[in-house]
Amino acid sequence: MGLLYLLGLAVALTGMVLLDRRFRLFFWADARRAAIVLVVGVLFFLAWDLAGIGLGIFFRGETSFMTGIVVARELPLEELFFLTLLCYLTMNLFSAANRMLGRTAAQGRRTPGGRP
Repeated sequence: MGLLYLLGLAVALTGMVLLDRRFRLFFWADARRAAIVLVVGVLFFLAWDLAGIGLGIFFRGETSFMTGIVVARELPLEELFFLTLLCYLTMNLFSAANRMLGRTAAQGRRTPGGRP
């Protein structure tokens, strides 16, 4: 039973990948940019977690659904998968919302004269 949470996160990540592939939202739209954004997002939240752990704010909860593997003090393996899922989900939602609103990256850029 110690793998249930990790398995759930892996299934959810697989769903994000399938949605991304089907609708070309994030990685399938621009793999290089997506990889940079995903890594920066995960590193930001990982630094946030480590700061919280260092300050004594965050603690690893004990449950039978987790593997018990820790990557660092009070940082379970599942947290890395969760942060990846969080960032991937956010970027898929952002890309889908932009698409539904009819926006593109080029429309958001302006020249100094205020014209696209």
